[in-house]
This record gives sequence, structure tokens and C-alpha cells, in this order.
Amino acid sequence: MRTLLPFLRLYRRHVFLLTLGVALAVLTLLASIGLLTLSGWFLAACSTAGAAGLFSFNYLLPAAGVRGAAIIRTAARYAERLVSHEGTFRVLEHLRVFTFSKFIPLSPAGLRRFSQGDLLNRLVADVDTLDHLYLRILSPLTGAFVVIVAVTAGLSCFDGQLAMIIGGIMLLTLLLLPPLFYCAGRNAGNDLTHLRAQYRSQLTGWLQSQAELKIYGAASRFRLELDKTETLWQQAQRKQVGLAGLSQALLLLITGLVVVVVFWLSAGTTANANEPGALIALFVFCSLAAFEALAPVGSAFLHLGQVMTSARRVAQILAQKPAVTFSRPFTHKTHGAALSLRNLSFRYDSGVSAIENFSLEIASGEHIALLGRTGCGKSTLLQLLTRAWDPDQGEIWLNGHLLPTWDEASLRKLTSVVTQRVHIFSNTLRDNLLLASPDSSDSQLTEVLQRVGLHTLLEDGQGLNSWLGDGGRQLSGGEQRRLGLARALLHNGSLLLLDEPTEGLDAETEQQILQLLQEIAQDKTLIMVTHRLQGLHRFDRICVMDGGRLVEQGNHLELISKESHYSAFHQRIAL
Repeated sequence: MRTLLPFLRLYRRHVFLLTLGVALAVLTLLASIGLLTLSGWFLAACSTAGAAGLFSFNYLLPAAGVRGAAIIRTAARYAERLVSHEGTFRVLEHLRVFTFSKFIPLSPAGLRRFSQGDLLNRLVADVDTLDHLYLRILSPLTGAFVVIVAVTAGLSCFDGQLAMIIGGIMLLTLLLLPPLFYCAGRNAGNDLTHLRAQYRSQLTGWLQSQAELKIYGAASRFRLELDKTETLWQQAQRKQVGLAGLSQALLLLITGLVVVVVFWLSAGTTANANEPGALIALFVFCSLAAFEALAPVGSAFLHLGQVMTSARRVAQILAQKPAVTFSRPFTHKTHGAALSLRNLSFRYDSGVSAIENFSLEIASGEHIALLGRTGCGKSTLLQLLTRAWDPDQGEIWLNGHLLPTWDEASLRKLTSVVTQRVHIFSNTLRDNLLLASPDSSDSQLTEVLQRVGLHTLLEDGQGLNSWLGDGGRQLSGGEQRRLGLARALLHNGSLLLLDEPTEGLDAETEQQILQLLQEIAQDKTLIMVTHRLQGLHRFDRICVMDGGRLVEQGNHLELISKESHYSAFHQRIAL
């Protein structure tokens, strides 16, 4: 249960709505019990009064009570649905924001071992499951307990012994039935959560890898694995549904036994009353209605296993500590970007050394190309500059200040990053651009698109409202790269970091993008990671890395005119 405590604390912000929802649920249950109890007593009393007592029997007050209880039940149920769902949605909203705000500082170090599909499933499906905690567990159990107390107190006015028997059986049912079915359904709930996550991850992978699976003939084998997981998931669902049916059947059996006992006991205790038949009907119908309040209780704890498993999956991520923590806001110079990298060393958690004793001075406005073989540490160096990780040794100075002294907002404002894979969201062209600069006007967006050569995207009649689709599949590789550059241009940071911006492009498109980069970054500090040699003569300095170390640096003419790693790269390509 400790796993649920962090999430239960979030309920305090919405305690008024949630408490009001429980109060309305209790009012609905009491009105429903009062309606059936009063109706049963009224009909029995009328039948025993007969025609002779027609004029002496006061039927106006019971009739008004029946109508009033019916109206209260209808209105209270409607209001309870509104309030409970409003409270639940607000809790979910708060929970999503809370969870996402905890996820972000963990990226990328704390989230590397989780697949994208698994992370999405934890953030969406597992967080959704946590709403069962209120709707299916807390609210029904609280309502049932209050109903037991109210019914026992009400029936005590007529027969204290019989009221205590009915109340005792109801309380015993409330205490025993939920734990019993929690133990019975815990494994099924655990399996449901894990199999749902596994199935969705496999389904996402299957949908995204259709081309590769068809090419290598693995589609049928992958589909069999997917079907196997689905079958296990359905079996877990059937088991839980079967347990829910069993809980309802057991509750009906208990209700029937209680009615028989109430018939038997009330017949003896009310024999001397003026209207024994009416009192018997009152106790019997009250018992039937009261046990209806316990209907959600049997299956309530069936969902607890699923809720706790989802809570553990979310808490598994939330419990991690961020690898990098930012300082409080502090005023630093955000115009221009001069970097000083001094004796940097960095190893990943796996023990792999990525950067070794790396030092480099970069003046503001200088254009640097980082060249080297795959795995030599180029991309890792960019991630150190953006503080995705902190170096194990050494220091990074930005504009005369240590990088850890920069607050996150200032560092992000200063730095524009174009990753090797530009992510396009399934949204409009406008919204994909506004990610970089939310305050930009349509005219500014249009100007930037024209500048990066994407004016053709505005010619389809939709303009900035063009829908780009999932991953921007309707865009070519060059268009996606240009869209990434458009974002960087809108963001307008003084430090421009590019990771393989021309990878996979044809020679003509590559030359166009390199020319565009020179125009965009005229007054900016530019660091571009690449292992391609085209256009490097345009850079102020070329830095060659090998094994996480800086092995040589200089401009194109200096390095090509002597024996160097750079000239060796050129010769290898020429051969």
C-alpha cells in the first residue's frame, strides 16, 4: 500500500470535489434505500389496513416520502456523476502533469533502459488505471460504510436487536469480501497490467516495422508472438471477469440468506406489534436495498491489484533521481556563445568510456565541425554541452560561467539544437513550428519557411494549417531536416548544435543545407557533428576525434596539406 501513498497525496488538492462526490454517492444510496423501504412498508401497511381503514390510514405522508425519495435519488445520482467525474478528471490531469514533470528531468539518462512504447504506456495507460483508486475503491467503500451505519441506526428505532444483526452481517461482508477477492484477483490484475503493456509495445513495434518485417520475412513470426500475448491478455481478462461475476453471485447469496434470516427473526420479534406485516416488509425491503449498496464492494478490490501494479510501474520511474540538476535562475549573458571545454572525461553507466581528457576553446561566432568515426564521442560531447549528462571530470565554461551554474531556462534559450532525427508531431505545420517559438506570428513562420526553402509546403491550399501526419511521413528526408533548421531559426539561440544534419541526403540537398547553415549561423556559434567531408572547407575549424579524444584541429587547408587523420579520410573516400 505504500506504493499508493504518493498518488493519494495528490488527492488533497481536489479534496472538496472528491468529498462532495462521496457525499452525493451516500445521499443517492440512502435515497434509494429509503425509497424501497418506504414503498415496501407503505404497500404492506395499505394491504393490512384494508378497505375499512381507508379513511383512517394516512397515506399522504408515505406517498410524499416515496415521491421525495425518488426525486432525491435521481437528482443526487446525476449530481454525483457530474461531481465524481469532474473530480476524477482533475485528479488525472494533475497526475499526468505531475508524472510528466517527473519524467522530463530524468531524460535521457534515467529513461534509456525504457522503450518509447513502454514509457508511453506508463504515462497514459498506467496513469489512467490509477483513477480506479477513487471511482472503484475509495468512493464505494466509504459509501458502503456510511450506509451500514445509517441503516443500523435507522432500524434501531424499530428493533435494536434485528438492526444490529443486519448491520453486523453487512459490516462483516464489507470487511471480508474485498480482501478475499483482492487475494483471488491480485495475480490476474498484475498480469493484466503487464500483458497490456507488453501487447501495446509489441503492436507499436509491429505497426512501425511493417516494411522491415516484410523484407526479411519475419512478419508472420512477429504476428504469432503478438497473437500469443493477446491470448494471454484475454485469459487474464476472462479470469478477472469471472471473479467479478463470482463476487456478485456470492453477494446475491448473502443477500438471500439475510432476507430469509430477517423474515424469520422479524416474524418473531414483531408478532406483538400493531402492524407486524408492515414492519416485516420494512425490514426485508430495507435489507434488500442496503445490500445493493454493497454491490460494488465485492469487485472493488479486484481492481486494486491492477491499480497497485500500475502504481509500481509509474513509481519505478518516479523514484529515480535525475542525473543532472539545474541551479536556480541566475543572470548570465545570453548574447553570443563562447565555450571552454577543459579536460573532459565521461563514461556511461555501462562503463563505456565516451570522452577522455578532451579540451577545446571555441570563440563566440566560430564555426566548428566535429569529425570522426561512429562511436568516437561526437554526439556525447553535444549532450554534455546541453547538460543531458554532466562530465565525470573536467569543466565546461559558457560565456565565462561554469555550465552547472546556468539555470535550465537560460541555457535552453541560448542553445538551439537540431538532432539527427527531426521529430515531426502529428499536427499542423504551424504547431510543429511554434514548438520552437510559441509567440511567433504567422507572417514570421511563413518567412522562416521561405528562408529554409519550404515554401512549397504552403502551396497546397492549407498553408500553415497543413496536417503533417504521424512522424511527418509525407515529408522527404531533406524537408524534415529543413523543418528542423526552421525551428532552430525561430528559436534564435546564440549557440547552434547540429548532429548529422545531412545524414542520408543526396549530394545536391546536402550542399543546399550546408549553404543554408552558413547563412543562418553567420553571427552564431556553430558546432556541427558529422562524418561526411562535403562542405567542411566552409568551417573556421575542423576538430577530428578518435576514441573520445581530440586528435587534431585546424581549417580545411591546414589539415588537407599534411599527413593527418583528416587527409586520410579524404584519401579513403577517393579510393
